[in-house]
Amino acid sequence: MDKNEEKKIKVEGDDSEKEQKKQENSEEKKSDNKVEEGEKAIDKAEENKESTAEEKLQEQVAELKDRYLRQVAEFDNYKKRTLKEKADLILNGSEKTITAILPILDDFERAIADKNEDPKAIHEGFELIYKKFVKALESLGVKKIDTDGKDFTTDNMEAIAMVPGVADEKKGKVIDCVQAGYTLNDKVIRHAKVAVGQ
Repeated sequence: MDKNEEKKIKVEGDDSEKEQKKQENSEEKKSDNKVEEGEKAIDKAEENKESTAEEKLQEQVAELKDRYLRQVAEFDNYKKRTLKEKADLILNGSEKTITAILPILDDFERAIADKNEDPKAIHEGFELIYKKFVKALESLGVKKIDTDGKDFTTDNMEAIAMVPGVADEKKGKVIDCVQAGYTLNDKVIRHAKVAVGQ
């Protein structure tokens, strides 16, 4: 082999090595480009995820804000409605009571207008009106406190007198009721004033 041929082979070998290196370099560049493209894609995906997550959070905040504003408005309406109902109750709360008592007032007017002078008839008329009045009060939840012969209790009675010298079985018991007591739906609205045996 000649030196020229050797040089040629060497040059060809160098060229093939160079080509191989170029190919490797281009492959590396391609792989580097692919890596960069992959990294960019990942970065974009992360940005998209972040923006998507941010958008979701903003939507949730908007939804919660809307719900909060609705609740506040609803509560404000509830307060206004409750105050109006309370004012109506204060103004018209006694309507039921007055409606129950008006027929008794009518009976009293008829009794006064009646020219009958028979004391027995007048007494019977007033007794009927009294019974009607007691029934009307009971329908409203008002009951008379029973004190006849009962043990004295401070829950619904008030002692205004002590009666000395009574039999042993009457000690601590109600001897006389001076003023009747009443309850409204089981709540004492007036204590019975009684005399108690000592």
